[in-house]
Amino acid sequence: MELSSKKKLHALSLAEKIQVLELLDESKMSQSEVARRFQVSQPQISRICKNKEKLLADWCSGTANRERKRKRESKYSGIDEALLCWYHIARAKAWDVTGPMLLHKAKELADIMGQDFVPSIGWLVRWKRRNNVGFGARHVLAPPFPPEPPPPGPTSQAQPPLSLKDFSPEDIFGCAEVPLLYRAVPGRGSSTCDRVQVLLCANSRGTEKRRLLVSGLQAAPRCLFGVSSEALPAFYHPDLGIPWSEWLAQFDRDMGQQGRQVTLLLAARVLEELAGLPGLSHVRLLPLSAEGGAPSLPSSVVRAFKTHYRHRLLSKLAAVQSRRAGISLAEAGAGITVLDALHMAAAAWAKVPPQLIVSSFIQEGLAPRKMAPSPEKASEMPPVPSGLSLQEFARFVDLEGEEPVAGVCKEETGTEDEQGAGEDNFQPLPTKADALQALGTLRRWLECNSTSPELFEKFYACEEEVEQLCCL
Repeated sequence: MELSSKKKLHALSLAEKIQVLELLDESKMSQSEVARRFQVSQPQISRICKNKEKLLADWCSGTANRERKRKRESKYSGIDEALLCWYHIARAKAWDVTGPMLLHKAKELADIMGQDFVPSIGWLVRWKRRNNVGFGARHVLAPPFPPEPPPPGPTSQAQPPLSLKDFSPEDIFGCAEVPLLYRAVPGRGSSTCDRVQVLLCANSRGTEKRRLLVSGLQAAPRCLFGVSSEALPAFYHPDLGIPWSEWLAQFDRDMGQQGRQVTLLLAARVLEELAGLPGLSHVRLLPLSAEGGAPSLPSSVVRAFKTHYRHRLLSKLAAVQSRRAGISLAEAGAGITVLDALHMAAAAWAKVPPQLIVSSFIQEGLAPRKMAPSPEKASEMPPVPSGLSLQEFARFVDLEGEEPVAGVCKEETGTEDEQGAGEDNFQPLPTKADALQALGTLRRWLECNSTSPELFEKFYACEEEVEQLCCL
């Protein structure tokens, strides 16, 4: 007598389950016929149909392992999801993510969530398998601006020499790589650990300022944890050098979307140093003569940016001192983070007046004289901060020209709030309720301090934006 002829259990992978759904949708096959084709039971096909939406969501996410047959949920699902979110942020910022870095970040997230969890190598392997994260001792990530492939067609044809007269003032751009000591204070030696590079770019009419690109020594600043890269006021590149190829490719794509042909002024030495430039279709590079010594962005524009940045930095440090009695200026400066610097640099760049850009381009011969500047508005600069003489503030603005002090680079201490919470502890990421409560506190403070109606109008606009975001 034969033993049971029961079918052997056969589990389907995610890819096979999607094929099942496609067969049922596109053909007139019954569930029983599909079950026979895949050598599974009809109830299994029925369960696949019942979980159709979830399966399709996993398939479209691009993060699920499509060859995995069973999806076991992690015991620490909150840590699992938070680490995956951080991993995607790291990918977007072109960081090199290693296994030890993931283990360290998982432990850090567990501490933030108050969970007693110690990640192991086995847990990390299973986490990678669950979320379809590439294996390997070192995962090299893509750059933040993936280079565009060169356009089809012959590339060996000689291009005619360019001239500024071939372009309108709106289509002539200049750029400058500016070193910046982002948390330096007056009267104190500068450190190489506090240095970042800022890429400024604007057209000669002053009507377009490209989004800043800031590069620094820190690969993964703690202050950027949980921050959306799209919400940042500037691009951050985790290497003390400008990724010219990626930046130029993005610039070329932006101009192509606007249907424009523009020229970008670059110093001859920069063009010589660049190798393997991407094929640019909408941006023509115009090298400046090495003998002339003219910068590709007027020096007065660069100095205006640094002046506004230093002025904003001192205002922020003064506010910290007013809140924490007895703290020195150097101690307040130590709490300035890379994230603070991104916001202050964006604010400083926005304050550089278009009239100054126009007059500077014309005076330095970087734009044709098709537009007369307004000298009275072009000279607008912030007042010298109280407590400093004009000479002291001028030296503070040009601090990058001094010999830096060598030293061991330490991790940022963070803002004063984070310092008070302890060196190894982060405050939880703010919720929607926290944001709305902060709005109420700010409005109450404004009401009690004789604020002008104009400032309230700005507050109302901010309040409306925050409330709309909280409703999403």
